[in-house]
Amino acid sequence: MSIQAPPGLLELAGQSLLRDKPLAISALEEMPRELYLPLFLEAFSRRHFQTLTVMVQAWPFTRLPLGSLMKTLHLETLKALLEGLHMLLTQKDRPRRWKLQVLDLRDVDENFWAIWSESRALSYSPEAMSKRQAAEDCPRMGEHQPLKVFIDICLKEIPQDECLRYLFWWVYQRRGLVHLCCSKLVNYLTSIEYLRRSLKIIHLNSIQELEICYVSWPHLIRKLHCYLKEMKNLRKLTFLQVPSLHVNYHEECSVAKTSSMFLRLKHLQLLKMNMVTFHRGHLGQLIRCLQNPLENLELTCGYLLEEDLKCLYQYPSLAYPKHLNLSYMLQFCISLEPLGALLEKVSATLETLILEGCQIHYSQLSAILPGLSHCSQLTTFYFGRNCMSMEALKDLLRHTSGLSKLSLETYPAPEESLNSLVHVDWEIFTPLQAELMCTLREVRQPKRIFIGPAPCPSCGSSLSEELELHLCC
Repeated sequence: MSIQAPPGLLELAGQSLLRDKPLAISALEEMPRELYLPLFLEAFSRRHFQTLTVMVQAWPFTRLPLGSLMKTLHLETLKALLEGLHMLLTQKDRPRRWKLQVLDLRDVDENFWAIWSESRALSYSPEAMSKRQAAEDCPRMGEHQPLKVFIDICLKEIPQDECLRYLFWWVYQRRGLVHLCCSKLVNYLTSIEYLRRSLKIIHLNSIQELEICYVSWPHLIRKLHCYLKEMKNLRKLTFLQVPSLHVNYHEECSVAKTSSMFLRLKHLQLLKMNMVTFHRGHLGQLIRCLQNPLENLELTCGYLLEEDLKCLYQYPSLAYPKHLNLSYMLQFCISLEPLGALLEKVSATLETLILEGCQIHYSQLSAILPGLSHCSQLTTFYFGRNCMSMEALKDLLRHTSGLSKLSLETYPAPEESLNSLVHVDWEIFTPLQAELMCTLREVRQPKRIFIGPAPCPSCGSSLSEELELHLCC
């Protein structure tokens, strides 16, 4: 049976003040900071909205990480705090003690509250933590800068949830006084107009991660080009296009706008594009516009021309990638010599290589083996769902002898084990699999390896015996 520790003096003092709201409100200006946070936590947990409204007006730290207290925003609590901020923002003479520069609605920095609620070392005070975090979130922030409100946004329904809708309205009404900063924006809506209205409210320079799904790339560029080019601090761009059987006639026109947009993205580190096909070799025109070397490039589910592959190793933006994913980019009818040259170029930095489901034939394999064998930092290699004979797979495995850091790898079942319906014949496959493992162990000891049909190493789902499309990477 555990014995609960009695409440400390600070907690008792805070509870006493909350029982007398007028006294608590009048004492805020002179209240010691050691008591301020416990009182705020008590008012927050008990939903004393009037006290919260006044407390935020005398907040003695540069940052208020509210999101780590509310895993899900509570509308009345949010309204109470924003009402207090409104009273401050509209005053010419603000309280002497008020230092708030950042209202953080993201679920981060729980230590801010834990350290103070446990009365730990003052060297880790919320003031020091908030100043450091504010400097990271809002570089070159001065005394007269607008209040920064940070939030991660996921647009997935119309209308939005009440808290987000209220926050948008509140920020819009105080343009110039408040900047709504969104470090991560995810859009699952097919309505591009709704996304546009959201971008009009968000401070575009604050967006570091942008993920847009279920919108055609040409349509996106036409409608949002003027917003995308202003996201100058964007570091991660993910795009999933709507599957279409028809080539959009606006695609070529959108390439020029996309190029001008990429020229402005000087901090981009990750580019993921799924189901985007760049017809007539326009991929090179975009890659050469990237100003910053990419750490992660993912071009999945589409077609690559040979000239597209050539451009990947010609430009500085792909000089030092750590992750390269070309899964389900069909390459069965082109020369892979440019891909081999790219692997040779990036062999000192590449950690992840995904060539799953590219329909690479064993006659193409020799073009990439020399470059692959030099990728000394490679930890993950997906090569399943390609067309390989038993001898080709043995040759491939032997060329991985120097890849000592390889910890996860997948390979297809050899063609000799497939029947006329492209199913695995287990009686044939089992001894061939054992033979391949024996070949591999002659050159190195594998750690985690999948040959043929097996649970997907990424998502854990079971694959069928057919070599069907499996998208989880």
